[in-house]
Amino acid sequence: VQLQAFGGGLVQAGGSLRLSCRAPGRIFPLSPMAWYRQRPGNQRELVAEISDRDRTNYADFASGRFTISRDNARSTVYLQMDSLKPEDTAVYYCNQKWAGENYWGQGTLVTVSS
Repeated sequence: VQLQAFGGGLVQAGGSLRLSCRAPGRIFPLSPMAWYRQRPGNQRELVAEISDRDRTNYADFASGRFTISRDNARSTVYLQMDSLKPEDTAVYYCNQKWAGENYWGQGTLVTVSS
């Protein structure tokens, strides 16, 4: 399973970015998807997840600022990030769960300047 994540970049505090992650089409509609991040010097942590039935769950730091969504027709999961803070600086990874396995994209760097 190959996941391709896009959309990272440099943004000022208070700004917005939208991350996209495309996954293989055949299993995508049946797969829970998620975004994780790894900040410098920290372990990878969950940002948000969405079930195959569009149920969502957010980390406390993401709730109210980030929105996860999916487009099954495009086999793509999105993470809309608003009101970004310097502490959101991290490499963001998309994740797909299928048949008991976790699959990861290559990560996309988000840098938020103060």
